[in-house]
Amino acid sequence: MIFKKLFIPERQADGIWDIDFQAEYDSGFRAVIFDIDNTLVPHDAPATKETAEFFRELREIGFMTCLISNNQESRVKPFADEVDSLYLTDAEKPSRKSYRKAMKLLGTNLQNTLFVGDQLLTDVLGARRLGMHHIMVDPVDPESEPQHIRFKRVIERIMLFGRKIKRVSKKDLKKTEE
Repeated sequence: MIFKKLFIPERQADGIWDIDFQAEYDSGFRAVIFDIDNTLVPHDAPATKETAEFFRELREIGFMTCLISNNQESRVKPFADEVDSLYLTDAEKPSRKSYRKAMKLLGTNLQNTLFVGDQLLTDVLGARRLGMHHIMVDPVDPESEPQHIRFKRVIERIMLFGRKIKRVSKKDLKKTEE
């Protein structure tokens, strides 16, 4: 039970583009906290026009956003500036403090804040330890990851093997509407 409580994601998605953020907003979420590398863009890649547009669309829906990353200011600030988001660096995920600090910056709480990240042993574990709602996305580009993260991916696959986790997909929503 403790294993499931800490290491199994609430929900999974292929990527950020598969999450119905309007439905998330309609269900009561008002802020989204994102990891950057391999959640939004390949590891160490700059923000793209598509990513900046994605954040603009989130603001149009009504969301506030914050980026939390274990990376340094030199990596995170230019990205945050490009997508016009609040941010925290040197987050020490899976420590709960960065998630709490992000909610304080956003003026939100556990009930109305959603976290989206790609790593089980940092992103999901940190959100789970705090009791934060979260969605784990598949990595954007696993080939761009440093060796130590690739090693963690092997551990993640073993931990998640055979587990049934609710996957979210806009495609599924469209099928049920037809």
